[in-house]
Amino acid sequence: MNRRDFMRLAGLGVLAAGIPQHGWTGEPESGLPAKPSKRPNILLIMTDQQHAGMMSCAGNSWLKTPAMDSLAAAGMRFERAYCANPVCQPSRFSMLTGFMPSRVGLEANKSGFHMPPETVTNGMGNVFRRAGYRALYNGKYHVTASHESMGFEHLVGDKQLKGQSPVVQFLRQPQDKPFLLVASFENPHDICYLAILAEKQRDRTTINYGDGALGKAMQLPPGVTREEFFAKLCPPLPANYEIPEGEPSALKRMPHGCTQYVREHWTDEQWRMHRWAYARLTESVDAEIGQVLTALRESGLEENTLVIFTSDHGDMDASHRLEHKSVLYEESVRVPFLVSWKGVTKPGGVDSNHLVSTGLDLIPTMCDFAGIPTPKEFKGRSVRALAEGKETASWRETLVTESEGARMLRSARYKYIRYSGGSEQLMDLETDPGEMRNLATDPKSVSVLEDHRRLLKEWYAQNGETWSPR
Repeated sequence: MNRRDFMRLAGLGVLAAGIPQHGWTGEPESGLPAKPSKRPNILLIMTDQQHAGMMSCAGNSWLKTPAMDSLAAAGMRFERAYCANPVCQPSRFSMLTGFMPSRVGLEANKSGFHMPPETVTNGMGNVFRRAGYRALYNGKYHVTASHESMGFEHLVGDKQLKGQSPVVQFLRQPQDKPFLLVASFENPHDICYLAILAEKQRDRTTINYGDGALGKAMQLPPGVTREEFFAKLCPPLPANYEIPEGEPSALKRMPHGCTQYVREHWTDEQWRMHRWAYARLTESVDAEIGQVLTALRESGLEENTLVIFTSDHGDMDASHRLEHKSVLYEESVRVPFLVSWKGVTKPGGVDSNHLVSTGLDLIPTMCDFAGIPTPKEFKGRSVRALAEGKETASWRETLVTESEGARMLRSARYKYIRYSGGSEQLMDLETDPGEMRNLATDPKSVSVLEDHRRLLKEWYAQNGETWSPR
């Protein structure tokens, strides 16, 4: 929320009044009328470790994602959506609380992490429960506070939501009040184990991938020879496959030893098999999402349900000879973000201009559609007007993503990364979308570099956050 919106809501008495138990007492941030008589249900679908390009509706011809594509066909797909941190726990913390992970000192997955009371009070489930919604959660959680303390009922079930899952069963039941339902899927996260197993079994001739989702994803189609497979079916190496020019030494000290191992030892074919398996795991989770969307449609709830689809972070997918996440390259930090409400959002819309933070903007967007005032502590913005194809008076010009020991600032054209220890990266995403050249050491880019150093400091100051690079 910017200063203008803060003052407008304060004048309406919304901030002082807090969150009403029922109905809507002021304007949503978008300025668009809410539907107080019939507030929408909200279905938030989350995958794990899916980068923004892993959907056929995003132009990826090496996989088919009909369920995700159906949401894009009925709504808006945001191409410049970034996670708050490209690691599970800090990213999910941000999405469920509306705060940047550094606010509470969370930069990586951390066991035993204690969430401050104010982040729990304004957790997603509590915000909607206080407004009269029933809030439910099923699947992967990875947040240290309990479901109940965050305001959610926990639908106990398998992580993958296969078959007649608790989510499907819930959607097929009569509903007596509006609901917020989070369906959180595990995959395509299993792609993580490919490099882990490769390092652990480095001395074996044949690696055992198990008989689970990853093992199935690593299988070649029946009746196809290895030569035919790599010639016609297996995804090619990405255009930015090589290690970038001027990559900082800080980035080479990666947290996962397996990541460094495969970067140094995998062949081109092994990297292509990684891409093949990643596509198959994504198709598998898309089929499971399809079951949930079918239940939503057949239950008659589709017409009054906002569906938002995203992922906690991406995967490097062989770009720069990397897999896993953690780093601040595009494949790791840019995520799918679809906002879809049949008959309300702009069908088939693609927004490639506005910078969206899934950590900061998710709860404000949901509140706006539901006619609920966004808690004043939040700094995010609602994308409702954008999702409906309407213009906005103003939007942020920069956005920040964090990682352990580094901060990334994204502007309209450039990406700037500052690492602890002082090393830097500056990429021109307009002329170098694959992030193959570091301009931080280019004398011609000194003014741009200095501007982005300043913009990073200003972003933290304006958003009430602090970070002092060491």
